[in-house]
Amino acid sequence: MSFFRSKFVRSRRGLLTLCAALVLVLFLVRPEVNRLRARLVSSISEALGRPVEVSSVRLQLLPQPGFGLENFVVHDDPAFGAEPILRAQSVTAVLRVTSLLRGHLEISRLALSEPSLNLVRNSEGHWNLENLVERAAKIPVAPTSKAKTESRPGFPYIEASDGRINFKLGQEKKAFTLTNADFSLWQESENAWGVRLKAEPTRTDFNVTDTGILRVEGTWQRAGSLRETPVQFSAQWERAQLGQFTRLFTGNDKGWRGMVLVSVQITGKPADLMVSSNASIEDFRRYDIVGGEPVRLAGQCDAHYSSVDRQVSRLACRAPVSSGMLSLDGSIGGFPNPQVYDLSFSAREVPVLALLALVRNAKKDLPDDLVAAGKLGANFTLKRSPNAPQKVTWDGKGQITGFRVLARSTNTDLIVDRLPFSLEGGGDREAGGPQVDIGPVPLAAGGTKPATAAGKISCAGYSFGLQGDVRVKRLLQMARTVGVPGAQPAADGTAKVDLQVAGAWAGFPAPIAQGKAQLKSVHAEISELNAPLEIASADLVFRADEIAAQKIAAVVAGSTWTGSLLVPRRCPDPEACAVQFDFRTKELAGEKLAEFFNFKPRQQPWYRFLSTAQASQSYWARLRAEGKISVDRLLVRKLAFNQITAGVEVDRGRIGLSNLTAEVFGGRHGGDWSVDFTSNPPQYKAKGWLRRVALGQLAQSMGDPWITGTGSATYQASAAGAQADDFLSSFRADFEVEARDATLHHLVLTPNAEPLHAQRFGGRLFFRDGQLEVRDGKLETISGIYQISGTASRGRNLNLRLSQSGLRGYAITGTLAEPRVAPAGAPEARAALKDQ
Repeated sequence: MSFFRSKFVRSRRGLLTLCAALVLVLFLVRPEVNRLRARLVSSISEALGRPVEVSSVRLQLLPQPGFGLENFVVHDDPAFGAEPILRAQSVTAVLRVTSLLRGHLEISRLALSEPSLNLVRNSEGHWNLENLVERAAKIPVAPTSKAKTESRPGFPYIEASDGRINFKLGQEKKAFTLTNADFSLWQESENAWGVRLKAEPTRTDFNVTDTGILRVEGTWQRAGSLRETPVQFSAQWERAQLGQFTRLFTGNDKGWRGMVLVSVQITGKPADLMVSSNASIEDFRRYDIVGGEPVRLAGQCDAHYSSVDRQVSRLACRAPVSSGMLSLDGSIGGFPNPQVYDLSFSAREVPVLALLALVRNAKKDLPDDLVAAGKLGANFTLKRSPNAPQKVTWDGKGQITGFRVLARSTNTDLIVDRLPFSLEGGGDREAGGPQVDIGPVPLAAGGTKPATAAGKISCAGYSFGLQGDVRVKRLLQMARTVGVPGAQPAADGTAKVDLQVAGAWAGFPAPIAQGKAQLKSVHAEISELNAPLEIASADLVFRADEIAAQKIAAVVAGSTWTGSLLVPRRCPDPEACAVQFDFRTKELAGEKLAEFFNFKPRQQPWYRFLSTAQASQSYWARLRAEGKISVDRLLVRKLAFNQITAGVEVDRGRIGLSNLTAEVFGGRHGGDWSVDFTSNPPQYKAKGWLRRVALGQLAQSMGDPWITGTGSATYQASAAGAQADDFLSSFRADFEVEARDATLHHLVLTPNAEPLHAQRFGGRLFFRDGQLEVRDGKLETISGIYQISGTASRGRNLNLRLSQSGLRGYAITGTLAEPRVAPAGAPEARAALKDQ
């Protein structure tokens, strides 16, 4: 002992010499360290007050003398569960070399690699770390950085890297966890301990990213119990993306974007903690809104919290908004699961223009030049009494004075001197939360007297209503101003409305209008049409999934149409759903219809609004519709077609007429026609039949009474082209015809004979390249049966041949009006014409 007390040993040089000698001895002798495992485990277990397990111990000399502990496990108090409180695959215990000189085994540093720490809170609100903290505070140890002459063992510096911190409520492990956690614990002074943490919050049940970094630093002092321990902590959560921030706590990305920063300062004792916090969101916006004015949301709160009764008192939150202020004051009992609270919210002189910047980043389709004016003031209260914890009471009211909304792009200027609103709610906790009732207020909407506007806002969504007489133009302007999507034609007229526009917050669905509107004398201009639509009257019913237009009376192409229209809603685009319609008119003029749609040749063809080249811009090119049209009388030049009906299908630039029936030339027609405007050039197809057509009426329409009788036919036809010349040059048709009791008034086969009369004619006709060809024709007359073949050109030039079996035939040339007949093979002779 006298050697260890000598001046040499106590000198710095002597200590270094002894340490070097000790290391050399340990290196050469290599004592069996596993014999020390029981001593180490017992020492750690006694210090923590928890059973500890270590599978093996190895000696470590470099870079510092110490031990390596494998499969380090600290069991938890059985009252909190059977799962260990701490588990680490490997732990490095660094020796305090100077303690060996006094014959002690003292650890100066514990380094845990990839530990897993379980923090458990029981039903009584206590955490499994409380006893450990209290026990550590009662053990008489020296600070971590103790003096060399201190004989008491020093509290080791405990650090962990790449760890994981899990949270449990009772036996339920929560999905919320901290990963990549680096934390450390040390005794800072004689009666104070320090802790430091850096980790990434995440969830185990969802793939969340960009949740930011959580940093915690704090100290606490020695006390008889945890609730009396003086503490001082600071925490900061930074660089968290708002969408992932909400997903972390709720399991869903709520669709908001921005960068979150939260800082908290806690001082005092757990029985009475002073909590001060600041929170901000930079560049707040909705996920699908890009650009616009950056919006910063920020607020600061101070409060006192008692862990004894879990009471938040003297809560005071402030959030300045431009020149105004938002405030929240009150108390909360039973935190963090509030059972009782008494809160008051107030808004003082908050500029509506500042709120508009927030609305712009939360609502799509608002005009870029939208501005607003006015001042908002409000007082709300939220109460839950301890005598009736199931009853929640919301109450309060407010107003916006000098309210004005202006947007020059939509010609909107709404002025409301005073816009009142109130907050109401109560009853059971499941009642659905509070609701803000806005208005009612008079609103100048272009009618003979102001309409009435009112609204409701709840936690689930919003609803705004308008009742009264309005101008259609004014109504459409207001719809564009508040961002209601849908077609916005240039229209004006009057309407009597009872409409509600409603939407939900979750998922940001587009607002949808429901209710009724009665239109009168509406004038609508549509860019793809060459004349306005004149709607004399119509009843509109807006439902959640469709818009029904009933009792429609409108003027189109100079004709009055009546009928109904059914437009589906909630469709991603016009291609997804088909419009249903049923229209009828008494008389329709073909020329006016052509002018209405501009069928005349021009640089850009009339069907431009059905062309796929415009599909990205034109509603019509993506439209799907199906229905029925009925026309009592259709006039095309000098021709009249009666009782026309057809099923119509429009499919993204393709138009089909099915079961097209009509009275034609005293007979009947039936068939299917189609036009494909998606191809270049457009393609036309038709097939159908004609029955018991009066051939005399057909001849009259041609301006020459060259035939009488009745006829029937089946046909197939096709054509292509954007202009009339292209259409005619590409027209092809096949006919199967039959005529009975037909007289060809200009055709006589021999001089002084009567015009040729056919009891029956049948054959096939082919129209190609402007020429009609007759094949397999059979002409039955009193004098016999003739086989007929040949051609007739577009200019009515004939080149036909009549032949009888075993007899001389006839060659027919000339024109339809003046045919020439000659015996086959004989010189051509001019046929005698019957005097008319």
